[in-house]
Amino acid sequence: MKIRIHYHHTDCGGVVYYANYLKFLEEARWEFLEARKVYIKELRERGVGFVVARQEIDYKSPAIYGDVLVTDTWLSKISRASLEFGYDIKKEDGTLVVSAKTVLVFVDGKFKPTAIPDDVREKLVSFVRQQK
Repeated sequence: MKIRIHYHHTDCGGVVYYANYLKFLEEARWEFLEARKVYIKELRERGVGFVVARQEIDYKSPAIYGDVLVTDTWLSKISRASLEFGYDIKKEDGTLVVSAKTVLVFVDGKFKPTAIPDDVREKLVSFVRQQK
């Protein structure tokens, strides 16, 4: 996924505001899922969904207004009720800006952990890979 850094992404120093990376990661994660035909709207209609249980971010290099960032997103682990995603966000020249990990937990309509439905697991299991 490509992201062009606009002025509203930056702080007063012209550097991407650190919390905006959470938005970039979420967008990349849902693009990853939708490309594999896992749709949040359909899950919610079934009374289930995902919540973020853990987020790790390592900031490696600043991105600034005008940069274009490329996000590599992968699924690194599937357990009974959770998915673990890995990400590298790089500038187009290959400079690593952010490395991150997100753990999502599958929940029922009352936000209690529940098993990932078999059909969702089947759509994702072949895409599990370790970080490059």
